[in-house]
Amino acid sequence: MIEIYRTTKQTAEQLCMSEKSLANARYTGTGIDIPYIKMGTSGSVRYRQSDIDAYMEAHLVHSTGEAKSVEI
Repeated sequence: MIEIYRTTKQTAEQLCMSEKSLANARYTGTGIDIPYIKMGTSGSVRYRQSDIDAYMEAHLVHSTGEAKSVEI
């Protein structure tokens, strides 16, 4: 299987959040918890699509009452 890698911008767009929020979560280790890869000497960040999908699946809810118990 070929793995697909996403930039911070692409990941933020898919999750309907800002790039800054995603960067803050990486820096502080709080909030959204998706593994990422730092590539090259520039430290470019990439997220595996499979990790994004796993995060979304883990936070899937079926009713609004159920959503209150989910932590991000």
